[in-house]
Amino acid sequence: MIPLSRRFSSCLLALCLLPLCSRAEPTNDLIARATAAIQVATPRAQADPSHPIFHVTAPAQWINDPNGPIYYKGYYHLFYQLYPFSDQGGPKYWGHVRSHDLAKWKPLPIALAPSGDLGEAEVWSGCCTINGQGKPMIFYTSIAPGKSALTHAEQWAAIGDDDLLTWQKSPANPVLSETLHGEKKIYDWRDPFIFRDKQRTFMVTGGNLNEAKGGQAVVNIYEAENPALTQWKYRDVLFTLPDAKARTAECPNFFKLGNRWVLFVSPYGKVNYYVGDFDPETCRFQARTRGLLDVGPNFYAPNTMQLSDGRRLVWGWVNGFPNGLGWNGCLSLPRQLSLSSDGQLRQTPAPQLTKLRGKPVKLRNVSVSSEAATLALPKTNTLEIQADIDLKTADSITVTIKSGTKNAQPIVMNFSRSEFKMTGAEAPLSLDKKKPHLNLRIFIDRSVLEVFANETACATKVISPLDANATLEICAQGNAAQANLVEAWPMKTIW
Repeated sequence: MIPLSRRFSSCLLALCLLPLCSRAEPTNDLIARATAAIQVATPRAQADPSHPIFHVTAPAQWINDPNGPIYYKGYYHLFYQLYPFSDQGGPKYWGHVRSHDLAKWKPLPIALAPSGDLGEAEVWSGCCTINGQGKPMIFYTSIAPGKSALTHAEQWAAIGDDDLLTWQKSPANPVLSETLHGEKKIYDWRDPFIFRDKQRTFMVTGGNLNEAKGGQAVVNIYEAENPALTQWKYRDVLFTLPDAKARTAECPNFFKLGNRWVLFVSPYGKVNYYVGDFDPETCRFQARTRGLLDVGPNFYAPNTMQLSDGRRLVWGWVNGFPNGLGWNGCLSLPRQLSLSSDGQLRQTPAPQLTKLRGKPVKLRNVSVSSEAATLALPKTNTLEIQADIDLKTADSITVTIKSGTKNAQPIVMNFSRSEFKMTGAEAPLSLDKKKPHLNLRIFIDRSVLEVFANETACATKVISPLDANATLEICAQGNAAQANLVEAWPMKTIW
């Protein structure tokens, strides 16, 4: 669960951590100081034994939401929320990485900083797109000095050069202001996301309509009125979250998969997805099915990228790390999205991740009973494990990853025909009644665990790093199961 003060506490903390500077400091000077601060902090952060090596991180300090993922001219670009002066959060900047292949990544210069000389204190989450004039554009939520993000936010844009390295704030800012809403008041108005349908360009943002009573979370929709994407019309509420307790709808993503539309929202808790129908004339979304994108305790604020062949990838923010390590936060592995025939979201690790694999160890065709089948894992704590298990007549199976140290807490996962459970996470799991077959993908990156079960149940969790001589154990409850193939690979760094 993400605390309600997720964004606001960092602002209060910043009063103590923000370096002394003028609010009107030129943006380039601020980026230069931020870059220098990151460089100073990097050696300590990289030396920490819990620092992930095959998940995207900042070189050092605090990161949170993935921002503006885009595939452009042969590169996968990822931006992310960054506070370069501490590992405990503060006024946000945008960090930047890119990749040719989704396996190896290169850190790039900081893309955005608050423009004090233009009346900005923070640059919050958003998206990246190419406008109708062929220019790269970032859209984000801008917060002014001394203003409450709850009640006074604007949506700004920045124009990029052709390699997406240098960005200039748009002279049209704010490209969206509260005047668009007329007499309607939208609280927590933020996190713009661009999508297109039938040659029309739309934007969604999160918010709520009834802050005084703590609810009525909504996703708002706007339509572009010019190719430069600097003029917008408010089309009203796209979707109202059905949960009365949902305070807001952060980081909405709205996109098409096949012939259906999918909405992601982050309501100060586990990320919800909705699948249904969109009418571009009325700008209303009707949800047919729903679920959780990730059932773990440490996944939030996802953002998606569409590739030229129509496939869509998603990254989330992995949170929950301890303070004081010189770094805090990373992004999840890229996941490829699809839908089942009954409208359930399916997620698989991006196939390019196999490029990071080293030499595997294997276990084949082993009968699994109450006595555990054991596989000695590669002697590293950066691993991928894949298991193909036939439950046959077993009621359930338990998969346990044990560290080499006696007192270390094991990672225990239980899979029945209808449910997946581990500490801090549980999800429905529908196995075929006649052929109850389980396919597992498990990634361990020092302090990060990501689990994928039959492409439908996903869980992300921050863990204590494994020690040497770790083992994988599989046992069955009830009758025997069959482990057809279990493989484990050491994983290489993405840098």
